[in-house]
Amino acid sequence: MQILAPRDPAYPPLLAAITNAPTLHVRGSVRDDDALAIAIVGARRATPYGIEVAETLAADLAARGVTIVSGLARGIDTAAHRGALAGGGRTIAVLGTGIDHCYPPENRALADRIAGAGALVSQFAMGTPALAWNFPARNRTIAGLSLGVVVVEAAERSGALITAALAGDLGREVFAVPGRLTSETARGPHGLLRDGATLVRSWMDVVQEIPSPWRNAVRDAAVLDTPARVALSADERAVLGALAPDEPRHIEDVIARCALPSGRVGATLLALELGGHARQLEGQRWLVLNARARRA
Repeated sequence: MQILAPRDPAYPPLLAAITNAPTLHVRGSVRDDDALAIAIVGARRATPYGIEVAETLAADLAARGVTIVSGLARGIDTAAHRGALAGGGRTIAVLGTGIDHCYPPENRALADRIAGAGALVSQFAMGTPALAWNFPARNRTIAGLSLGVVVVEAAERSGALITAALAGDLGREVFAVPGRLTSETARGPHGLLRDGATLVRSWMDVVQEIPSPWRNAVRDAAVLDTPARVALSADERAVLGALAPDEPRHIEDVIARCALPSGRVGATLLALELGGHARQLEGQRWLVLNARARRA
């Protein structure tokens, strides 16, 4: 096990971009390429349809180099981790307990496999049991580690919807898988779709919506629309406009100048850095590298 603080070089950069990022206990390994991550969450009492969708979606994304993040809970979370492993990819389980606990206990063997092909992470001290008030904080960490959150089956009041709301607050993408109109577990995703979440029919619907540097890193992404992959997004143009080539600016100054939520600014800066448009200096200060990108 290792302990990662937000200022550590190995700390996940997407999570470091949010305010009050937690210190993490890690079993396994967190890698730089885990920044290409999508969370898949949903109902504990999932239907066979939900289990199949979560496993298939996770396997398809993982096989193309996307790290799957979830919470190791029963139902959809378990299916997402299993699918990622079946796809030969990486997966990160965010625990609502101490790193030395496994909840639910029947997932102990799955947890061991995840540690070997990704990581188990927890923001709670060793020995912390599964307490109800731990899970909203755990859900924020799931959202913070991910470029977007996919909800597969959820009741109208559920932890999965809390995770989706937190993702929206952090400026991350929110996705939902439609279900049967008569199904109780379809009410949550259908509510998200009504409120503007992206409808998911396959892995391509997810990849199409993530920022271009990460989208370009997805294997088989060439099947997507090329012009959409090349152009800078509105957020990327706004953040670039708040940077200067010869005056390092602190991230708080960038946030104030472009008037976007802090989570969106952090994720966008990382996307610009991966795309070769910006560089991070010590002390969360940023420079623009290509002034022509402002006009792209």
